[in-house]
Amino acid sequence: MSDLNDPRVFFAAERTLLAWSRTSLTLMAFGFVIERFGLFIRLLLPRPAGGLERGVSFWVGIAFVLLGAGASVFANLQFRKVLKTLRPVEIPDRYNVNGGVVTNYIVAALGVALTVYLFLQGDVR
Repeated sequence: MSDLNDPRVFFAAERTLLAWSRTSLTLMAFGFVIERFGLFIRLLLPRPAGGLERGVSFWVGIAFVLLGAGASVFANLQFRKVLKTLRPVEIPDRYNVNGGVVTNYIVAALGVALTVYLFLQGDVR
């Protein structure tokens, strides 16, 4: 529990949540680029003899996208833990504390949707 009675404690926690949000978006974007790079390489090179449709870049890309979605959910859980320790005087009146949380959950859901899309896209080829 915080004893500072200062709204800056809440805003510091919110900045941390938003930093994690940027990190999760970056991880997902990086995963998408890695996955698409594998597609580009498969277009340039002949198919491998082993018959592997999905290469290492596909799985690494998927892992990064899911890591980003997980980081977004983890950031929400951490923020909620910190929020429970704050006193009402540390949260400004009529301030919506759920904006960043809702955004992070949407980002996580879109990361899962991107993963599903990449799996389905791989089956079409």
